[in-house]
This record gives sequence, structure tokens and C-alpha cells, in this order.
Amino acid sequence: MLGASDQPLCRAYDLVMLDLDGVVYVDGAAIPRAAESLAAARSEGARLAFITNNASRPAARVAERLRELGVEAGPEDVVTSAQAAARLLVDRYGEGARVVAVGADGLIDSLRAVGLEPVGVADEAVALVTGYGPDVVWSDLMQAAVRIHDGLPWVASNTDMTIPTAFGIAPGHGVQVDMLRRFAEVEPEVAGKPARPLLDETVRRVGGERPLMVGDRLDTDIEGARVAGCDSLLVLTGVTDLRVLTAAEPHLRPTYVAPDLAGLLEPQEGPVADGAGWTLGGWTARVVDGRLVVDGQGAAGDWWRVAAVASWTHLDEAGEAVDLSGVEAPAG
Repeated sequence: MLGASDQPLCRAYDLVMLDLDGVVYVDGAAIPRAAESLAAARSEGARLAFITNNASRPAARVAERLRELGVEAGPEDVVTSAQAAARLLVDRYGEGARVVAVGADGLIDSLRAVGLEPVGVADEAVALVTGYGPDVVWSDLMQAAVRIHDGLPWVASNTDMTIPTAFGIAPGHGVQVDMLRRFAEVEPEVAGKPARPLLDETVRRVGGERPLMVGDRLDTDIEGARVAGCDSLLVLTGVTDLRVLTAAEPHLRPTYVAPDLAGLLEPQEGPVADGAGWTLGGWTARVVDGRLVVDGQGAAGDWWRVAAVASWTHLDEAGEAVDLSGVEAPAG
């Protein structure tokens, strides 16, 4: 159900791949303890890589923003879904290939960086790639849809259905991908999480033999880690709440759970089954008549771990998520 490590995760793994929004920052503001936790992990010898499904921003701009938040990072530490898409294309078609690019500067720059030639939507090309771009015009999407329908190979940077903005949660690139897919009746090759290329590109660029994926979303970060065959740490500073975590199917379950990035600096114990339920660090979790019950006292991270394992056990056996009425998760 959950893994265990007798040494801090930043020593057990030599590459820590970090999602950004909900992990390092939220709405552009640094998450408490994030910068100092990452600095401590790096001092223990872990390589850090910052990865994002957002294809609109060049890596240098992402690194600059991280430094403004107190997180040491250079462009070489940032890997985007645009870079992963560019790698897929150059490996397949070679340097100098002409590729229709429908997206923002981050996508264009990534194609040029590997020797591809980005061209307009009506130009001769060997393939077409799409990425999030708030200024993409409808006429370009119309022509892209027709070209995909007519057989031009298509790579999508990611399929995220939402994106956080200053004015709220807005439609992401996945909405555009869905529109193109339904019109053209073609499935794109996807570069970003949960597909594998972004994580593979991160390992290729940054190095490391024992990677750990750290994220806040089950359906991109954690599922992506499982697809890539690496362990994962779910942090609870982003979008995953108790309802989402306890209802997670096996392919969405993380290896470890921690309240925040300080979990990288700690060994990770797994809950132990006994006659009363699952126990860890002073907490006991069990499911009674379909309802989750957690008793005891201890660290917040241990509460979340026993609650998760007790709930997953019930889900696997009963085929339905636990009732969370009356359950209050501790402050992290």
C-alpha cells in the first residue's frame, strides 16, 4: 500500500523530480518550508529537477521565478513538456525537420534548441506539435485540426484539462487537445505527465539512477511515476485532499505521503496491520461499517498514512470509497 525507507528520501534517491505548482509554490507564492527543505535535500547530495507540464514558459524563465522564491535553480535544472515533445520529434525526424508549432514561446524555443525548424500552421512539415498558449488564435486551431485529420502526425505537450491563473482555474491545454482529437478522430502522442516522455527526458538531462517523483496530483504526477516505473512522494500542499486520496485506485497511489517537502528529509515508515486496523506513530485507522475512524495522537504525516492505507484496503475489498463523515484531518 505504501512504501518504507529507513533513511531520508533525499539520500535513498539520487534524483528528485519536482512538480512545481502545488509542490514548490501555489498561485506564484512559495509554499512554507519549500525552499529550505529543497536546499537541505541538495546539501545531502540529491540532484533536483523541476518539471512542468506547462509548455508555454521557457526553462530559463521558470528558473528565474524559482530563484525569486528563494529556490536555487538554473535553466539546466528545469524540464518542460515542450522539451520532452521536442525530444520525441527530433529523435523521430532528425535535426532540421520542419514542424508545425501551435503554442507559445516555450514550445518554439524548445524545438529550435534541438535543431528542429518550427513553421506556421499552413507550411510544409513532417509533423505538428501543440502546447498551451493563451494567445493561440482560433484560425490556427482550425487549420491544425484539418491537417491532423488529413494525416499529419501530431504530438501534444500535455493533456491537463485545467490550469491555475490569476483569475481562477481555467481550461488547460487538455481542452484544446480534446477538441482536436474529437474533430480529427486521431489520438496524439503525449509528452507530458502522466505519459512517460517528460520523466525520461528529465533523467536524460539531469542524470541519476534512482529517481523519485514528487507531486501533488494523483492523475499526473503519481500516475506518471508509475508509468515511468519510479517511486513517488505525494505532498499535501496542492490539490489532493482527503476525499481524493482515500478514493485513489491502485494505479494512482503514491509510494510515500508527506504533508510537505520536509518529507524529503525524513525516513518513511509504513503503517502496520493489527487486529484493530492500521497503526503508525501513535495513530490507528480502521473502517467501521464503511466509515473511516482514526484514533490516537502523533505527527500529521503519520495520520495521513494510516488513513490512506485503511481506506485503500476497504476500497479494494468492498469496491467503494470510505465514508468520511465526521473525519477531520490534522493541520499539517
